[in-house]
Amino acid sequence: MNLPTHEKVVGMRVDATTFDQVIDDVLRWSTNSESRYVCVANVHMAMEAHDDRSFRSLVDAADIVTPDGMPLVWMLRKLGRKDQPRVNGPELMLRLSKACAEQNVPIGLIGGKPDVLQDLAKNLNSQFPELKIVYKFSPPFRTLTTEEEAEIARQVQDSGAKVLFVGLGCPKQERWMASKRGKVPAVMLGVGAAFDIHAGRTREAPRLWQKCGMEWFYRLLTEPKRLWKRYFKHNPRFMAMAIWQLLFKRRIERS
Repeated sequence: MNLPTHEKVVGMRVDATTFDQVIDDVLRWSTNSESRYVCVANVHMAMEAHDDRSFRSLVDAADIVTPDGMPLVWMLRKLGRKDQPRVNGPELMLRLSKACAEQNVPIGLIGGKPDVLQDLAKNLNSQFPELKIVYKFSPPFRTLTTEEEAEIARQVQDSGAKVLFVGLGCPKQERWMASKRGKVPAVMLGVGAAFDIHAGRTREAPRLWQKCGMEWFYRLLTEPKRLWKRYFKHNPRFMAMAIWQLLFKRRIERS
């Protein structure tokens, strides 16, 4: 029996995929200048989707939803995806940038402060000298006008970028990508904190912390004022809902 391509985790779609599969899909779509978007999902996104049905709909409508956070990976494994790997934003950004450099696919960057964006581009080009970064934009900290949004879409198209990394944070980046589907001829990937990490502004959690599902706690220690409300609001609720989902599913299977 063939398994479906995704599972529902606390109500939100999460795809059973790998780095290689995502990169292959993105490169294939970029060849044809297809307008698509990829969500990189964690507990924060899952709970935002639970709390806001319209947000859940746009995540479910994405072309790919990767399991970034280890709790989502564990849920996929519990739901039958025994070998499911983590497909997280920072590593996906590096792997895809490498592939774009090798295959001469131009990329764009949108998000972050101007100095962060400058350092991000510099560091990416340092690692991948052949990478063509043809578009960079650091949006202001306000709601953009309709005219400004249309101008961004035009600039991306004129730049020739085929892959667009978006680092606006959840849920803003997902809403932005969904609003640009059909308007931006590029594959958009919402990679969030990857911008600050690869710009050298934030340290990525040690591998052991990541494997243990404690990356959130590492980030809380580094940015307590910004993140404490998010984690204390979302994490306990996700845990309770995940346990309920697994118990309910097993009850159905035994009946």
